[in-house]
Amino acid sequence: MGIAFFPRGGSAHVVRGLATTLPRHGWDVTVLTGSLAGRGDASRFYAGLDVRPLDFTAARAAPDPMLHDPPLHPSYEDRPGAPDRVFATLDEDAHERQVRAWAGALRRAGAAHADVLHLHHLTPLHEAAARVAPHVPVVGHLHGTELLMLERIADGAPASWTHAEQWAERMRAWAARCERTIVLTERQLPRVEELLDLPAERCVAIPNGTDVARFAHVDVDRRAHWRRHLVEQPRGWRPGGEEGSIAYTEADLAAFDGGGPTLLYVGRFTEVKRVGLLVRAFARAQRAFARRTPLVIVGGHPGEWEGEHPFDAIAASGARDVFLAGWHDQDALPEFLAAGDAIVLPSVREQFGQVLVEGMACELPAVAVDAMGPGEIVRDGETGWLVPPDDEDALAQALSEVVENPAERRRRGAAAHLDVVARFGRDAAAGRVASTYDAACSAHATPSGAPAVASG
Repeated sequence: MGIAFFPRGGSAHVVRGLATTLPRHGWDVTVLTGSLAGRGDASRFYAGLDVRPLDFTAARAAPDPMLHDPPLHPSYEDRPGAPDRVFATLDEDAHERQVRAWAGALRRAGAAHADVLHLHHLTPLHEAAARVAPHVPVVGHLHGTELLMLERIADGAPASWTHAEQWAERMRAWAARCERTIVLTERQLPRVEELLDLPAERCVAIPNGTDVARFAHVDVDRRAHWRRHLVEQPRGWRPGGEEGSIAYTEADLAAFDGGGPTLLYVGRFTEVKRVGLLVRAFARAQRAFARRTPLVIVGGHPGEWEGEHPFDAIAASGARDVFLAGWHDQDALPEFLAAGDAIVLPSVREQFGQVLVEGMACELPAVAVDAMGPGEIVRDGETGWLVPPDDEDALAQALSEVVENPAERRRRGAAAHLDVVARFGRDAAAGRVASTYDAACSAHATPSGAPAVASG
């Protein structure tokens, strides 16, 4: 199972969950992945699994990370100054450097002897696999960020994306080579067909599986939790500042004692997430709150943001009781969710919405946008609130209902837990992925009967 990125975003958690669960369905898994010292250390993130990391640490420190051997992976996002530059700016030489690095890693991992190569995202791993293991069937797995980049290219790429069309052509070719392609939701299928020329019959919609038991609600000492993460060990950061450059005082924690629910946002600070919109909607709604209600923003990988930083949105809107808790590992997330009362995700182009499932498993009702993945996850009026994209008024109204109607909030939270347990369990997802492997093998060739290894 291959993923070119070091562990950071949601797709890495999907890889870890599948690699842990697939052996129960007859498939042994080797994970080939990027790695970066510190929080992106693949050996630590995938501990207990057969993991083969390609280390980017030296590349990250090089004058040009894309010229190092091995080079740092590119990105689907265009973030000025970021070391992982957007794919569409990289020329043929840079592409070839990526392919050679991953081809070597695939050889060392024994990819040519695998029964299936399960490759996450559309990256040069696909080109490398075609060179190293041309006779092994490939199952692609789209997480949606590649589709966002392709849509931007189709709409007219920025002038700086000098190699955009070449990358779009490569991605279409890589997708065409896949015997089967996994997408996250049924709503993605028309986009996949349009952007990648990929027939719907070769795609299968499998939502990300979640270890729902891990996120079951437990009682936590909320005041102690928020004191630890906001006052004693702060990780929030201001634009251009270091991790921990935003810290709070004991007096600030009075916001958690006002009797109102704690609202949570968990995620990165990318443009599509609309964190600034959330802050402004919260500022508008809180004018009518009968009780102090905190909004805690968890996330934002240190130093990475697109567009408006939430720190600036807080200052501009005059919002009170908004806390920036910084980036935390996935292992800490269950406790954060247990210290909250509702999960809010205003993203307008969320490909799935894993954090919604995790929050709902913790009995938190969800407030999300009725588009793409969240529109399939949240049942409006039953397990949460759905609002139109980019509608600040509607979002403010939904937040007001969450805050001012505790009985309804608890009712939808309880229903949310039951719903995600029934629909998004990890074992069910792994079983569908295993069936997809079987279909890919049948379409490509009959497996040899050797022990099955999903590698890549």
